[in-house]
Amino acid sequence: MTTLLEVKGVTGGYSYNHAVIKDVSFHIREKEIVALIGLNGAGKSTTIKHILGLLEPIAGEISIAGKTFQSDPENYRLSYGYIPESPIYYEELTLWEHIELMAMSHGLDREVFYERARPLLKEFRMEEMKDRFPQQFSKGMRQKLMIMMALLVQPPLYIVDEPILGLDPLGIRSLLTWLNRCKEQGAGILMSTHILATAEKHCDRFIILHKGEIRAQGTLEELRRMTGLPDSSLDDIYLHIVEDDGQ
Repeated sequence: MTTLLEVKGVTGGYSYNHAVIKDVSFHIREKEIVALIGLNGAGKSTTIKHILGLLEPIAGEISIAGKTFQSDPENYRLSYGYIPESPIYYEELTLWEHIELMAMSHGLDREVFYERARPLLKEFRMEEMKDRFPQQFSKGMRQKLMIMMALLVQPPLYIVDEPILGLDPLGIRSLLTWLNRCKEQGAGILMSTHILATAEKHCDRFIILHKGEIRAQGTLEELRRMTGLPDSSLDDIYLHIVEDDGQ
């Protein structure tokens, strides 16, 4: 299968004098969901910011569909959809205007926009909210806005940062249903999450990041063999790895 995201030997952080992540390497292929898991401060957010192009690596290279941010920033950014942990929105735009703006920024014509936007509003139960402003929403509703904006443009790669926080059970089900549908249609998905039971159920591979370094990665069966914990859950494997390192 085609590799969509390639992270090669990336060392980086918020300054050249202090590396938060060190020699991080992994890839995301089409038609797979990969979980990025780690303790608070492990380097997950720093890794994601490097992939988004918000931070420049001290060393290493990141490419999406063969493009790097340094060589082609505009098309690089159009190659991914990002669902942030904390909703980001314009106070002066309604929900509908937000998704219209996203469509225009990605060059979607009007017909395609309507074909995609209406089912998303229905799926996430936001039809009655489309003409309201996000500051009137609950945190979960604002998160649904971020999700719909990313799903609308149907990019080859999704970067999803703690997407379940703040969502109600129906919202969680809708998100996971859509992500699995995107996967079946050929997308690759990198999902940072602390909810290991959900990751184990829905993700194909797992990347365990600890103290800025990748300590293990692979399928659940590969992680079981690596740790010598046959039949163990992802939660047990994860705790075994981080506790063995003195945590």
